[in-house]
Amino acid sequence: MAFFPAYSDTEIIEFLKAQAPNAIIVADTEGLTAHQSGKYGLGAGGHLLAYIEVADVADIQSVLRTARKFHLPVIPQAGATSTVAGSDGLEHGLMLSTKRMNKIIDVNRADQVAVVQPGVINQDLDNAARKVGMFYAPDPGSKAISAIGGNVSTNAGGMSTVKYGATRDNVLGVKVVLADGRELSLGHRTLKQAFGYNLTQLFVGAEGTLGIITEVTVKIMPIPLGKPITGMAFFPDMKTLAAAVTEIRASGVYPAMLEALDGATVAALDQFEGTHYAQNSGALLILHLDNGGDEALQQVQTILGDFKAQNISVTSDADEQAAILKLRQDMLPAVFANGNHVMEDMAVPMSQLANMMDYIAKIAQELDVEIYTAGHAGDGNVHPTLIWPKEETEVPAKVTKALQLMFREALRLGGTISGEHAVGLLKNQWNNEELGENVDQLQHQIKALLDPMNLLNPGRKID
Repeated sequence: MAFFPAYSDTEIIEFLKAQAPNAIIVADTEGLTAHQSGKYGLGAGGHLLAYIEVADVADIQSVLRTARKFHLPVIPQAGATSTVAGSDGLEHGLMLSTKRMNKIIDVNRADQVAVVQPGVINQDLDNAARKVGMFYAPDPGSKAISAIGGNVSTNAGGMSTVKYGATRDNVLGVKVVLADGRELSLGHRTLKQAFGYNLTQLFVGAEGTLGIITEVTVKIMPIPLGKPITGMAFFPDMKTLAAAVTEIRASGVYPAMLEALDGATVAALDQFEGTHYAQNSGALLILHLDNGGDEALQQVQTILGDFKAQNISVTSDADEQAAILKLRQDMLPAVFANGNHVMEDMAVPMSQLANMMDYIAKIAQELDVEIYTAGHAGDGNVHPTLIWPKEETEVPAKVTKALQLMFREALRLGGTISGEHAVGLLKNQWNNEELGENVDQLQHQIKALLDPMNLLNPGRKID
């Protein structure tokens, strides 16, 4: 069929450069290939027309003006660490990177808030807060490389969610540019606010489909008093570990971390680290208390004993704590080294965590799929990683079947198939099944209201 373009790619790029003179614009083939996919992306979404590193709000508005004029998709990107292909390139798209918008505007100890641009790295914000005796709580596990804009766009969770909540629970306000170019200022720097609809939270977790985040106001908290304590305990299996974690969560102790690793994951870590933890038991719990003192520690130890935990060890030594936490940080490279992989992200109510752990183990056995299960046990978020041989370029049918079964079991138990990694391109076809037809339709109506031309990250979040 004949195709008669109104504008050449060269004309579009020239228009973009004239509109956004302060932006860094990459349009050559080699440069675009380098930006086609993020650190964990698939790179299968289509070829970009341009990659743009914006410097300010005016640049963002110029990119959107270009997108409206030529009907081009815009892919927002901050740290390029999406695990669900949420910021991979789309065909003939404009990738809008906010990595240069990385200023920490304000860190206010008295108000207990910080104001940052979207390109600020999570760890850098935390470091800035600690200089005034505060800290930024959300730790998505990619703290050193992920940016606040992406954390907000995906409602990133992580290891500290058990005590401090996900990113959503720490955001007080955002500034956002809509598809039509308007910049909105939403929320406040006050800890309470009851005026108007809560539009701030509409943009948290929207994955860049409703607007481009330009500024974020977040809570920061005082560094807890006392010596933090980190420990390990081993259990016969993940089901028993999950039952113990549920009791710890209900005990009045408020751990800052409760991380679970199954026996296969511990064995992979042994091979990766040269340790010998797998000989102890079938599942490992890593816990961290950042305050609460001896009474809290005694309560945790009692519960662990009640659930027959073995080889319990705790330490307040900073180096020893770092060594224990490194086990959790090295989990992914240790597991991923075993072959092609997909890491999933279900979350279930705490009362169902033990059942979900047991179901994953059952599926692995019945379908003969290699599954390594870990997760944020303190908030019911499990990450089973499915592995298959490196020489198999296509995802095996039994792996796909296992994922479907686990997703549907998580939903049956009252949970979700995306606890913290977002939806992106990988899971958007599950919207109707998880949310129901009415909510699915309402999401599309909201999208159509704020982005009627469907320019912002089309095909992501909702399909």
